[in-house]
Amino acid sequence: VQLQASGGGLVQAGGSLRLSCAASGRTFRSSVMGWFRQAPGKEREFAATIRWSGGSTYYADPVKGRFTISRDNAKNTVYLQMNSLKPEDTAVYYCAAGTGFRGSLHYYTRISEYDYWGQGTLVTVSS
Repeated sequence: VQLQASGGGLVQAGGSLRLSCAASGRTFRSSVMGWFRQAPGKEREFAATIRWSGGSTYYADPVKGRFTISRDNAKNTVYLQMNSLKPEDTAVYYCAAGTGFRGSLHYYTRISEYDYWGQGTLVTVSS
């Protein structure tokens, strides 16, 4: 299983970016996809998650209302639309796939719930 994240870059505060995460692999099966981020000198933190089936979503408070996670099941691709970006959003963004099932999406705020990780894409927001 491979997860390929893309779409990062440099943007001014208030701007927008859309990240993509393409999943591939002959036997790829996951129930949820998530986006995490890691700022310099900080721990990796949860940003958003989505179920492949039904499209239910859950967001971390710092990004709620500004970021939107979506998926294209036919393309095995998940997106993170980031609007109203702030300098504190600067981080390497990672996508991840979870193969288990939890009744509540709140569990998927945990790194341990994900089995596969992409390589990360850098987002830099200038003030």
